[in-house]
Amino acid sequence: MKNIFYIFSLFLFLLSSCIQDVPVSNLKLPYKTKNVFIVVMDGGRYSETWGEPTQQHIPCIQNLASKGVVCANFYNDGQTVTVPGHTAMTTGNYEVLNNGGFDIPSSPSIFQYYRAQFSKPAEDTWVISTKDKLEVLSDCIDANWTGKYRPRTDCGVNGNHTGYREDSTTYTHLIDAISKYHPQLVLVNFKEPDVSGHANNWIKYVNGIKSIDKYVGDLWNFLQSDSAYAGTTTMIVTNDHGRHLQGTYDGFVSHGCDCNGCRKIFLLGIGPDFQTNYTETEHYSLVDIPATVSKLMGINFPQGEGKVMTTILK
Repeated sequence: MKNIFYIFSLFLFLLSSCIQDVPVSNLKLPYKTKNVFIVVMDGGRYSETWGEPTQQHIPCIQNLASKGVVCANFYNDGQTVTVPGHTAMTTGNYEVLNNGGFDIPSSPSIFQYYRAQFSKPAEDTWVISTKDKLEVLSDCIDANWTGKYRPRTDCGVNGNHTGYREDSTTYTHLIDAISKYHPQLVLVNFKEPDVSGHANNWIKYVNGIKSIDKYVGDLWNFLQSDSAYAGTTTMIVTNDHGRHLQGTYDGFVSHGCDCNGCRKIFLLGIGPDFQTNYTETEHYSLVDIPATVSKLMGINFPQGEGKVMTTILK
């Protein structure tokens, strides 16, 4: 009996010694984020969003920025069109893809890794999009992953190649999905201001930015009013691409090149693990979104080309 007591005492002593030797920097509490919503204002140019001196078109985002982080040096460093841009923020890789919804990404998405690792049902992950073609984000061509662990989708009128719908419909469907399923990982795409930009309608383009800004504010307030989300939810708001600079090509009407207008976008991060009232000037890009989300949610996700945006976290 004495020998057992001696061995047990020695074990406790050795254990306490080991704990004392662990650097304090390695004794980190887990992140508080349990849910992530990625909101995409499609095709908003930096000069009309965060880069506009007064941020007059994005009052809700400006208000939320005081409670979170804005990355003011944020870029799409790949193909500056919709499908490749969204692929970068869900797979962590830039690749050239058909922008009409005819190509699916090469690599599995953060949704697939999340479902596989935590044995989550499809309803815990969603791609909800005004643009029908973004249904391609739900799968990949990787032989080990294709057709597996796909998120639920609600895209366009009735899926890929059925046409775009109104952003108001997308917002309604988003709130319905949240209320019914309480998903934990969601990407939502709004077609404005991109569609009005392509229509060469400046007034509707600016009003499109204002409309999505309001949806962002309403969504955050809705999430904070729900006990399943309040205090444990991160929201990331960004663009998939910008637009040509004024005076080049056709100005705000189009996008797709490597000019600063097409590449430079912005990112707002708000949630329990972000710094507050902070503007980040380090260069980050779309592929850093899934790397950072996976860090917050504990997902074993290959970072691809991306990196964790450590400087914007607490």
